[in-house]
Amino acid sequence: MAHFIILWKFTEQGICTVKDSVKRSETFKNSIEKAGGKLVGTYYTLGQYDGVSIVEAPDDATIMSSLLSFESQQGSSTTMTLKAFTAEETATILRNL
Repeated sequence: MAHFIILWKFTEQGICTVKDSVKRSETFKNSIEKAGGKLVGTYYTLGQYDGVSIVEAPDDATIMSSLLSFESQQGSSTTMTLKAFTAEETATILRNL
């Protein structure tokens, strides 16, 4: 499975309905699992982003589809997604240099 770090910010609509944010997180978790992935964790943060979610997904297309679907239906957040590599994956990449 591929790993992704999702940095997210509330939209104006999202902050107006902030009390529903934990419920939305559960909806996101269910949509990721339905697509064959796993939500490792969601963390609410202070600073530039309102939260961070760590996700495992079968491939890039799965995470992109899941995020676009969730964002278009919910409209509560915007995201920046980073593909992450484990230490083992990085070691394999570095061996090929």
